Amino acid sequence: MKPGVHPRGSTSGSLLARARIDDTAEGLDQLLRILAEQGDTPQEPIPVAIETSRGLLVACLRTTGRPVYAINPMAAARYRDRHTVSRKKSDHLDAMVLANILRTDAAAHRQLPADSELAQAVAVLARAQQDAVWDRTQAGNKLTSHLREYFPGFLAAVGHRREGIYHSIARTLLAAAPTPQRAAKLTRAQLQALLKKAGRKNTIDKEVERLHAALRMPQMRHLPLVEEAMGRQTLALLRQLEAACVSADDLAEASVQAFEMHADAEIITSFPGLGPLSGARVLAEIGDDRSRFADARGLKAYAGAAPVTRASGKSVSVVARRVKNQRLASVGYMWAFSAMAHSDGARAHYDRRREAGDRHTAAQRNLFNRMIGCLHHCLTHRVTFDEAVAFPSRREPHLALVA
Repeated sequence: MKPGVHPRGSTSGSLLARARIDDTAEGLDQLLRILAEQGDTPQEPIPVAIETSRGLLVACLRTTGRPVYAINPMAAARYRDRHTVSRKKSDHLDAMVLANILRTDAAAHRQLPADSELAQAVAVLARAQQDAVWDRTQAGNKLTSHLREYFPGFLAAVGHRREGIYHSIARTLLAAAPTPQRAAKLTRAQLQALLKKAGRKNTIDKEVERLHAALRMPQMRHLPLVEEAMGRQTLALLRQLEAACVSADDLAEASVQAFEMHADAEIITSFPGLGPLSGARVLAEIGDDRSRFADARGLKAYAGAAPVTRASGKSVSVVARRVKNQRLASVGYMWAFSAMAHSDGARAHYDRRREAGDRHTAAQRNLFNRMIGCLHHCLTHRVTFDEAVAFPSRREPHLALVA
């Protein structure tokens, strides 16, 4: 490991201790002994800089109560150029660079937030669920692409549903008949049994007739052995999709359960467009350490909702922020889109931005900027969302003529 430590009172930047530690309990003890030799105390712990915010070493260092700074690797790479022009790299040099970052520019970097244990658990579950959703989308895209090569009729048969290939009925049918030949041989009784197995309860007979006709529509076919081989590949891809769907559903349930136990859940879900799952994703990224963001502007910049101004001489441009928390920006886009359907004020705000010349994405990002600013206020003052305060009505000015 290559954490950098900045002994308190050291201003010259000279090397005081050097060691290579493992990511084990013994390595942690070795690091703590080195820190104690340099004056580390529970009252005044020596801060630590490291290039990651995850892992057992980081978690254990945080439990000691010391400030831990997660330095962006790109920022550390730029600092490295100050120490060597040959662009050489080593673990020892990286540790020196991290220590010097805290010695010279600690105020320009943030230490890891002091989130509660529950908030950290929500972050683990919500991020894992988001990753599972992305894995599910990737698995579904692979399966869809493969079906287009030999079984487009199946996609046409199940494509009228909003979920498409992800729907339980589509997955159940494909598992029973992965080739056009097998699908065409399915009887009405078999289709009825498959629909019930997939959870269909209403208008089963009508759906049976539709699928019975759709799966027998003429289409181009591969040679029989080739078609059978592609059907076997479909079953393999289907197993990946099934696993991703189960993981996403299980993690969603766990995320919601943990989120609803948190004290901020009531405030977050009071906002239009935020449900338990999307609210868990928001809490996962902003945490519950209220000192993390000094004001709403910091949170807006972190979320990527606030634009960036670039000014050089007479040239001034305002562009969308690209360096941001991608997970929070992703849920923010969905939040703003959903808020327009549940809040008249949010819809009116979006329409005003469109009338002012913003494109759809810019107007939606501006709405997200407004909403997350309101969220910062509500969490800071422990109040729920109020439509009248967030989006005060704009009244037309009254004119009076006096003779």
